[in-house]
Amino acid sequence: MLSYYFDPGLGAMLIQAFVAAVAGFVVFSKNLKTNIKNFLFGKSTDYEPQDSINVQEDNDEQREESTKK
Repeated sequence: MLSYYFDPGLGAMLIQAFVAAVAGFVVFSKNLKTNIKNFLFGKSTDYEPQDSINVQEDNDEQREESTKK
């Protein structure tokens, strides 16, 4: 008689591998579907930011003035 033993660590590893495979397939298929739709309907895949971000760089003089106050 042939008997197999699966310890809890192996069971958790198999479940984790299954969940990772399903998540990877979902992400890959979504990206593939988007690329096919863009190709068929002629949409550009260039990145266009939705909102502009204004970043003000601090210089040494402004830092010194703020620390003196």
